[in-house]
Amino acid sequence: MSDREPGRAFRKPSVDEAGQAQIDVGRNLRRLRRDRGLSLRSLAERSRLAVNTLSLIENNKTSPSVSTLQQLAIALEEPITSFFESENLEQRVAYVKADRGPKAAFDHGTLEDLGPGLRGRGLEPILVTLRAWADSGSRPIVHTGLEFVYCLEGTVEYDIEGESYRLEPGDSLLFEAHLPHRWQNPESDPARAIMVLSPSDEHDRPTDRHFLLPGLTAGRPRQDGSIPQGHSGDKT
Repeated sequence: MSDREPGRAFRKPSVDEAGQAQIDVGRNLRRLRRDRGLSLRSLAERSRLAVNTLSLIENNKTSPSVSTLQQLAIALEEPITSFFESENLEQRVAYVKADRGPKAAFDHGTLEDLGPGLRGRGLEPILVTLRAWADSGSRPIVHTGLEFVYCLEGTVEYDIEGESYRLEPGDSLLFEAHLPHRWQNPESDPARAIMVLSPSDEHDRPTDRHFLLPGLTAGRPRQDGSIPQGHSGDKT
């Protein structure tokens, strides 16, 4: 069996000195913005971010936080994973070496993309690391398709329609994602789990629903470019 480099199908990806496949967030942002015929100023108004901030991101002079990417994803009406797509549009295989997938931090831990380049094709595999006492918020999460969770370390607890499911290492859970659900790490130690989201609607963004940060609006831009108030995953 051949020992392929991680990240692309039948081609070697560009890699940094540590051997990690490089994902050009700035270039992807510029491409998505131009595809919609938006100027930097127009996108700044939609996303409520400064023009200078957008310019720095597009030129890879700063690394955007997850909350910033969430705002941009909402403004562009794209899943947040669009910013992490590789350049190879014909990719058919995503091979990721241990601890080398694209990572992003959020308020309650970190996310690692286990399917770079193939996300957005009906399957979203993510390695989730949750801090102690982390939870998805008081509002139930609802999205299309199926959701699968496999606990690797610590404890992850799911509430699905009022029924509690406690996952410890080796335990798994598969359910219809239209059922209202929430998750939490009920322990004082970090937890790690593989989460696979499989939306049945290509426009659905289940990753955003699960990891939207408190205080960030989740509505789509109106015609005037403004963003409706309200968000999922907040705490009361």
